[in-house]
Amino acid sequence: ADCNPIEMFDEELNTDYGLYLEHCLAKLVISNSRRWQAFVIATKEPLNPIKQDVKKGKLRYVANIFPHKGYIWNYGALPQTWEDPSHKDKETDCCGDNDPIDVCDIGTQVCSPGQVIQVKVLGILAMIDEGEMDWKVIAINANDEDAEKLNCIEDVRKSRPGHLEATVEWFRKYKVPDGKPENQFGFNGEFKDKDFAVEIIKSTHEHWRALVQKQTNAGGIECKNMSCCNSPFQFSADEARAVVQSVRASKNRLRQQQW
Repeated sequence: ADCNPIEMFDEELNTDYGLYLEHCLAKLVISNSRRWQAFVIATKEPLNPIKQDVKKGKLRYVANIFPHKGYIWNYGALPQTWEDPSHKDKETDCCGDNDPIDVCDIGTQVCSPGQVIQVKVLGILAMIDEGEMDWKVIAINANDEDAEKLNCIEDVRKSRPGHLEATVEWFRKYKVPDGKPENQFGFNGEFKDKDFAVEIIKSTHEHWRALVQKQTNAGGIECKNMSCCNSPFQFSADEARAVVQSVRASKNRLRQQQW
């Protein structure tokens, strides 16, 4: 089938980005559905595909943190953002984790990996993963039945008792079954409001802009794109399709070998 690939660091995914932020809205690329397993946006591969995470040559699964199964929200990332590992956050004194900024969509609809939705930003959690800054934006699908009545983090606290606390505990413990330490948090694990969240998103957007303009160390990130104006990483749609076709051919050969 024909395709028009759009990668995480492309401009097309977030046209009129500033306008969205002005209204506390942004586009979210879903990588994991609620109760799904460990899929990731592979930022170091061409076109940044969504695929199951692999650690030490084995497929990685997210442990079930009682009483939850898998992720407890739709989970993904904002395109056109990047947590720069060379940038030290002045509030937490930690550097970025070299990924797009993560988002938890607390809406009622279960989304699919690869789906792009518009979300309303409500707040943010400052998670620190083994010394790296790993912001978690709390948002809700703009088309969700509760979107109109949820406008800030306090609305979430009042209308969904225990949801924010469960989010902190899930992020604190979800890597412990893999033998890793509990994650830590800035601001004593308190959620910051939507205005603070928007400023963090704007900051990571500026870091992304420097990344795709080759004004900073890419840190291994694959920045090829089809629409970022004046980006030295820009390539054509035909070249992008060739990448997809090459991956498909490689997978077909692997299947044939397995049979």
